[in-house]
Amino acid sequence: MSAAEANKPVVAAFDFDGTLTQRDTLLPFLLHVLGAAAVMRHAFMLSPTLVGYGLGLINNGIAKERVFSRCLAGMRMDELQQEAERFAALTLPGLLRQAALQRFAWHRQQGHRCVVISASLDIYVRPWAQRAGFDDVIATRLETRQDGRVTGKLLGENCFGIEKVRRLEALLGKRNSYILFAYGDSRGDKELLSSADHAYYRHVPDCDF
Repeated sequence: MSAAEANKPVVAAFDFDGTLTQRDTLLPFLLHVLGAAAVMRHAFMLSPTLVGYGLGLINNGIAKERVFSRCLAGMRMDELQQEAERFAALTLPGLLRQAALQRFAWHRQQGHRCVVISASLDIYVRPWAQRAGFDDVIATRLETRQDGRVTGKLLGENCFGIEKVRRLEALLGKRNSYILFAYGDSRGDKELLSSADHAYYRHVPDCDF
């Protein structure tokens, strides 16, 4: 590390699904909230969208809004948030990747600012991340109506791809003002990893240095 770099703060940005966790968490979350029978019914109606997304014909944000409109629209946000917090406390711990948690612990020991940056839903990522000790959470948010019910649409952009870089800069300022360690596992992390000083794709290094 150069003298100039030594004077900059250090930030560690972790993707959530597939990086901090062993798998995608949306399906487990929907199963927790709705139950298996309802999820199967919704999946049948959403099959054209799911197939289109799998073939790369429908982008991530549009597919999510269709899923959320079908599965969550009309629910009270306060009740959904309660279920999300239960999911974060009861289910997420069993889905975590221990090597990534050890790397996060290493960053904390070094005094680095630690951020979860995820396309997953803020309502369950945030309570888990805050309990775990992360400094900041950047994630996808759900829109609500004035009556407090979920519309099914996203509030702002899906936190995916270049949006991760934009949101991180909105939080921390210009990219060259800090040293960035970034951890990701999918194409949704490509731009974030490309912008990092130290990028780790599907790999968490040992912490003994």
